[in-house]
Parts: sequence; structure tokens; C-alpha cells
Amino acid sequence: MVSTLNLKKVILSVVFIIIFYSPIFFSYAESYPLIRVAIIQDITSVTIKVKGFYEIKDPKTDRLLIRDRDLKTTALTDKKRILLGNINFNLERLLIKPDDKEAIFINGRNFRGSIELIINHYGRLLVVNHIELEDYIKGILYHEVSHYWPQEALKAQAIACRSFALYKREENKLQDFDVTCDVYSQIYGGRTSERLRTNRAVEETKGMVLTYNGRLLPAYYHATCGGKTEDASLVWNIDIFPLKGINCNFCKESPHFKWHAVLSLNEIRKKLNQAGYNIKEIVDISVLQRSSSGRINNLAILTKEEKKEILAKDLRIILGPDIIKSTNFNFKIINRDVVFEGRGWGHGVGMCQWGAYFMAKQGYSFLEILRYYYPGTDVQTIRF
Repeated sequence: MVSTLNLKKVILSVVFIIIFYSPIFFSYAESYPLIRVAIIQDITSVTIKVKGFYEIKDPKTDRLLIRDRDLKTTALTDKKRILLGNINFNLERLLIKPDDKEAIFINGRNFRGSIELIINHYGRLLVVNHIELEDYIKGILYHEVSHYWPQEALKAQAIACRSFALYKREENKLQDFDVTCDVYSQIYGGRTSERLRTNRAVEETKGMVLTYNGRLLPAYYHATCGGKTEDASLVWNIDIFPLKGINCNFCKESPHFKWHAVLSLNEIRKKLNQAGYNIKEIVDISVLQRSSSGRINNLAILTKEEKKEILAKDLRIILGPDIIKSTNFNFKIINRDVVFEGRGWGHGVGMCQWGAYFMAKQGYSFLEILRYYYPGTDVQTIRF
């Protein structure tokens, strides 16, 4: 016989599971949300191949221009107009939509969905892939984490990627695209990049997103935090509790937990000047401020004539984010070389991917991983 006290404990346990583990369903305005991915930017030509039937439309009016099959051509620009082969459409935008959503190839790479060609302000081509949300997540997951990782880590990553994509979709709805295909959004390679295990993680979390106070969370993530994640307000204009930063006890065995780099002062000066700074011979570099996570906020570049301040996140991009892997570093100037010793890889905001990997290896579920790195959030499910 269960005592009253034990019965209350059982009820509370059930309520806890319902609140924290069951997805909350809410309706979404569209049956299948589309993500617009800029897959190629600022080019003069691109090769296009479509297997089977396809349509070419004017995306502004939805007017059908051509219906045919088996397209193989090169898209070019001519006086701010798009040419497909020798056909001048006299338009600045074209939408190519195959009947089979897996039948289109851009520069030899297979993409799902349809392709929009856009002439930019400089008269060059922008290529945008219009793709259903779940297919988009399948095209990025392999690039963001290894498909050999534990399934719970893959599922946590799929939910973070989906949340980030929908957040950016809303933020950029008035622009020509929602996200890019590189590290500045999420690395996306189309259908060519799909793998069985990562696709399974997407399917097992279909429609699941992270929310905070009922709104989509900008679910940022990075490779390795180095022991503590960063406050998003110090990196972007985002100041919310789930992204204020946490202590991470799981990524110590990451291959990127510590890093080392050496650059000469002349190399640093050259790269700064290529980025638009007018820097003469560098005499010294000093740290002006660090955040509570240990990352550098800004530095001073001292020359014989002046002192210039620069944000550490900007310097990292200028010098190369694969060289200066994070802003959590110390350095020494030895002769004319700068020796960097750092921790972590990436901006440090949100989920630490290698931390998630080791959490999954220790038996944590994807929900526990997400609650750890995004405290105070809920997992809800979009109902398609």
C-alpha cells in the first residue's frame, strides 16, 4: 500500500516529467516552413543541372516562364539581367523549381528544394536554396558535428540548429535570404552532406525547438567553451538568461580545449591593414578588458605614433578563426613574434558541442544536455 507522502512524491515526479520532458505542441502558420539559404554569393556564373521536369518562374509575380525537363546550363549575368545559356529572361530574379525536390545540382552539388537566382547591387549573382526546414537541418548536421557521435548529442544539436534557423528566418524575413551556408550562420552542404545517423537524429526530433518565455531561442553553439560559456550580450545584442553563460565541466577532454599559435607582428599588421585598419609598425599589444568567462573583450594595438583599440572578436576574425580559435587567450611577444596560448574554439555562446558529446557519452539525454547549456528553456514541438 502506498502512503500519502509517497503518493504525493509519485504525483510530483510525474508532473516534473510532463513539464520538462514532454514537448509542448503549438501551431505554426505554415505547413512546412521554408528556409532560404545563400549557398553562393557574388559570382558571375554558376552551373545548374535538373533531372526530370522543372519550372522556371518569376518569383515576384509567380508567373510561369518555362516548363521543361532535364536542364543543364550555365547561369550568367548581363547588364543586371539573368541569362540561362543563351536565353535572356530580362529579369533580376528567377526561381527554378524541379518536380522532384531532390533533382537539382548547383556546381555539381546536390540540393533539395528549389533555387532562386538573384542579381545583387553589383550586378553579380546570388544563389539561394529554398528548402523545407527539416531537409535543411539534415544538410547541416553532418558539418556541425560528427555523424559518429552519440545519438543524444546529435539530437541535441539538431534541436539547436532548428531553433537557430527559425530564429534567423524571422529576423531576416525582409532580406533576400535567412541564413548563409558558412560558419557565420550554419555550415550547410545540401543533400550531398546528409548521413544516415544525422538524418535519423533530425527525424527523431522533428519539429522540436528551444523556446524561452514562449519565444524562439537564438540557440547559438560552438565547438568547445574551454570551461565556461560566454555571455551573449558581450558578443551580440542579445541579453537573455539562457545565454548568460555557465560553468562547463564536460569539455576538458576536447581536442580543442587548449590551443597554441604563433604569428609575427608583421603578419598581424598586414592582416589588420587588409581589413581596413591603417596600422604602422606594431610596438606592443595589451589587453584592456576581459569578461567574467576569461575571454578578452578588447585590446590595444600600440605603434610608435598611436594606440588603437580593437575588439578581440574582430581581431580573431581578421587573424583567422581557425588560427586564433577563441578570444580566451594569453600571449607573449618574443622578439617580433606573438605566441598565443588559448582555450576553446568558437565564440563560446550557448551549447558547447564537445561538452554535449561527453555528456552523451556519460548517459545524459538530449533534453538534459539542452537544459544544461540553455538554462530556463523549454523544448516545444512545431506541429506541421
